[in-house]
Amino acid sequence: MGGREVSLSVSKEQYAHLKPSDTHALYPCCNDVVQCELGFHPPYAWDALLAFLADRLIADVEHLDKGHYLRSLTLESMGKAYVGWVDVSLSPHTPALRVTISSSLSAVIPQALERVGRLFDVFHNPQDVTPAIQALLPIAGLRVPGAVDGFEVGVRAIVGQQVSIKAARTLVGRIAQRFGDAVNTPDTMVTKTFPNAQILAHCICSDLTATGVTAKRAVSIIALAQAVATRTIVLSPGAPVPQTIAKLQDLPGIGEWTAQYIAMRALSWPDAFLHTDLGVKHALGERRPKKILAIAESWRPWRAYATMALWHSLSPDALKRHNTYRRDTHESSECRDH
Repeated sequence: MGGREVSLSVSKEQYAHLKPSDTHALYPCCNDVVQCELGFHPPYAWDALLAFLADRLIADVEHLDKGHYLRSLTLESMGKAYVGWVDVSLSPHTPALRVTISSSLSAVIPQALERVGRLFDVFHNPQDVTPAIQALLPIAGLRVPGAVDGFEVGVRAIVGQQVSIKAARTLVGRIAQRFGDAVNTPDTMVTKTFPNAQILAHCICSDLTATGVTAKRAVSIIALAQAVATRTIVLSPGAPVPQTIAKLQDLPGIGEWTAQYIAMRALSWPDAFLHTDLGVKHALGERRPKKILAIAESWRPWRAYATMALWHSLSPDALKRHNTYRRDTHESSECRDH
């Protein structure tokens, strides 16, 4: 396929070529970092994925500048928490993502790489999707953004109900600012970690409404945090999808759209489909959910990629963007969260 094979679990062999970073010019304050690459199957719609992430950046947690995505990252291993940062960019020479990892995460490099791989959907092979999906995609190599932290995406999905992307981004940023921990990174735009489920599980509604979140959304966030903290719900790839979706919908304020969005990104479920989404309805020119589900039957088991394709088709410059890896037309994401 032209890209290096990457399994669902990043093994020691897959990062055996780790070397001291040559990115001192990029991070002059960091002398002790590790750099490696995550291969992908081309084509890869890098510009489109960055555009999606750029619209949803959490202030103080994530930053995007000149093709570099940098964020804080907290990982746990053997009962110990490791806090640091990762920087991700497109490799200029190979079909791969270049990942720079802070030395504070050196003990959990495989986990860090897998989280990055999920976020950037490097484990997907575009050749695997059905012809019906390939015909639907407005750009070659379109990916479905995943998550480095399923709970973070869950909070984002709840906050994003029935508000604009910009409004949701502001509110999630306030949650991170108030409840996240401080972290040292090479970028002054990234100074906080995103609060974990244990932290928000101990909140009361007024703690969250103080950030501007409505009382109803606050109840939903706390309920989700408590479920994740007690592992009643696991928001990571490998969790049983139907059962997880059902458990999510049992929580207050979480309906079909939110559960499917979480399944798409946090569980990396390729067949997630947001058939009640306003953007999907607009792109298809159809407002009846049952009819939309019927149309989408031919897209199984890749309906998450169909969702991304429909969202991308709404962009006014859908055919004007150029991908930085392959000379195909690309576009930015203009979907709205509801």
